[in-house]
Amino acid sequence: MTPGSAGFVVYGDDAPAWAEVIDSVLAGLAQGFSVVPEGGGARSSTWFDTFDWRLYRAGLILEYVAARRDSELRLTAADPAVAPAAVGAESAQPVTGWHASRPHLPPDLPDGPVADRVAALVWPRALLPAVTVSATSAVHRLLNDDGKTVARLVVEHPSVASGKHVALPPRLTVTEVRGYPGQARRAARIVALAPGVLPATESVFAAALRAVGRRPGDYSNKVDAPITAAMPAAEAAALIVLRLLDTIEANVAGVLRDTDTEFLHDLRVSVRRTRSALKLFGDALTARAGAGAGNSGTARTCLTGDDVTRFAAEFKWLGDLTTPTRDLDVHLLGFEETARALKAAKPDDLEPFRGYLRQRRVREFRALARGLRSPRFTRLTQQWRAALTEVPGSGKSGKAGATARSGQPVRRAAETAGTLASDRTRRAFAKVAKRGAAITPASPHEALHDLRKRCKELRYALEFFAPLQDRAAYGKVIGDLKRLQDCLGEFQDTEVQISEIRALAAAMAEAGEAPAVTLLAMGEVTAGLASRQAAARADFERRFAAFAGENGQRRMSVLLRGGAA
Repeated sequence: MTPGSAGFVVYGDDAPAWAEVIDSVLAGLAQGFSVVPEGGGARSSTWFDTFDWRLYRAGLILEYVAARRDSELRLTAADPAVAPAAVGAESAQPVTGWHASRPHLPPDLPDGPVADRVAALVWPRALLPAVTVSATSAVHRLLNDDGKTVARLVVEHPSVASGKHVALPPRLTVTEVRGYPGQARRAARIVALAPGVLPATESVFAAALRAVGRRPGDYSNKVDAPITAAMPAAEAAALIVLRLLDTIEANVAGVLRDTDTEFLHDLRVSVRRTRSALKLFGDALTARAGAGAGNSGTARTCLTGDDVTRFAAEFKWLGDLTTPTRDLDVHLLGFEETARALKAAKPDDLEPFRGYLRQRRVREFRALARGLRSPRFTRLTQQWRAALTEVPGSGKSGKAGATARSGQPVRRAAETAGTLASDRTRRAFAKVAKRGAAITPASPHEALHDLRKRCKELRYALEFFAPLQDRAAYGKVIGDLKRLQDCLGEFQDTEVQISEIRALAAAMAEAGEAPAVTLLAMGEVTAGLASRQAAARADFERRFAAFAGENGQRRMSVLLRGGAA
């Protein structure tokens, strides 16, 4: 709603009822004003955001308004209570040739203030059309006794145009004419008193999303399983990995369409989290459910140790399948920054390398797509979901689950999510503290790589059980851990990139696709990576001491004592 206007929405069951309400509103206004039709028009609006709602989470909404003459991008605050100035000095940008039904990557956005701000917020994700609404409007001038226009009533009939056509309740807006604010307020009071009219508390955008079964922010790659400290450990474990499976499946279509690189990244992260979850508490999924766990009847289990081992191997296959394409994405995403950092060589010297990376990615992506379309991947996701939803309490079916097989280790069914969280987080921290303390300046690189893996497992354990932790204690521990992970990640990533660039340089040279200047530029890149790796190695001791030293252990102890809140 714009300043100097009042918005209302008509409620009712169908269009005939809406028409009666609008007629009633016009009749009411005719008691205090002369109501003169002024015309109307039609427009279409498409709202855009990234798959993970980066604009909305930043408090912004991007709308593309298509009109016959002037189409534009509009950036508004997601919260109507936020002052327009908080959105930015420039909140509208005229555009031509914009395709409302297609994704738009940041480099492809038209030049302008709105596009520039949006691109900085969403990189490297693509803007996707969330919902499209078409609307027809009729404008009525409200005249005083002197025949002067003192306000206007805009009656808008919106409907969802993307997917299945859904008519939305009409919107009524009273707009102010300069010099007559009191008359606009009077007209708004008349409209508000009409039967079947309510103040508009929901935007057209939110209403349209709700009509198609969506809501702003309905996707996130966070692990936010609905677990509680008192629920059985097996149920909590199943809910956590089911949430990870939801994320994997939600990203498959975006990966196959190659919409943007973050679909594959989110899928890979959920695969890694799943593998870590199976390592951390896969045995909890094999717990027998009986009377001690709040279930009646014979003790039973749905997964065995062999099942967990088999699924862990399948998720390793899936992780390996995604690695080559993601590694090439990392190179290409950071290519511009790498080229600008060159000192001896020129950025153009690296262009043959960029071309080689792109060709290589085409080949690797084809292999990735074949894998994700394969029966093996389909079986993995279907069988994994079926097994997890059979864990008592985790699925909607309420089925009892399969009988436990003899010879398989079975955990105590009475273990709760709270005790599981404390036990597994404590174990993961102990591994990090022990292995990190053993690292010296003479330790091989493999020692730091192994520590990074243990840190990831601890990070995932903290994230899995975050709903059970004290928020303040969790924030302190996770902050120190992130800084240690950044250091270890820089050390390992630079080593991997150095190795990959050397291998790629050799392959390019063998294929005759590497000019001498390109090989020299690639050598300068590896030298820069080696310098960054050395700096990360030098910073390790300080970062580790901050996380696992005396103060860090005290913070972890506080977290574990209050973790099962």
